[in-house]
Amino acid sequence: MDGATEIKPLFWMGSALANLREFPKSVKDEFGFALYQAQKGSKYIRTRPMKGFGGASVLEIVEDDDGNTYRAVYTVRFKGAIYVLHAFQKKSKHGIKTPQSDVDLIKSRLRQAEAHYEQWKNRN
Repeated sequence: MDGATEIKPLFWMGSALANLREFPKSVKDEFGFALYQAQKGSKYIRTRPMKGFGGASVLEIVEDDDGNTYRAVYTVRFKGAIYVLHAFQKKSKHGIKTPQSDVDLIKSRLRQAEAHYEQWKNRN
């Protein structure tokens, strides 16, 4: 390689991309930049490990806009690829905890990402 940073492919699970497209422009811009940083092997300043996933392989980006909070969850668990598992607007006004239905969806999509990665890796 000539010193250029390898950009990992980005895969979107389920409705994550469609959901993200509904967010305000400023949020989409921030999430896009954060995901690009992940593709380059870096971590955006407002990215943090998501609790309940045992370590730092499932990350969330949190962004506020006009009194609303938006989140994008992705994984760096798989060598050579980034998977966006979920993008959503946090609706709860009771604390910062992620609703269980969103956690369950993220877990399900993580399993789907694992299966996709195995197939993708074997083709490349």
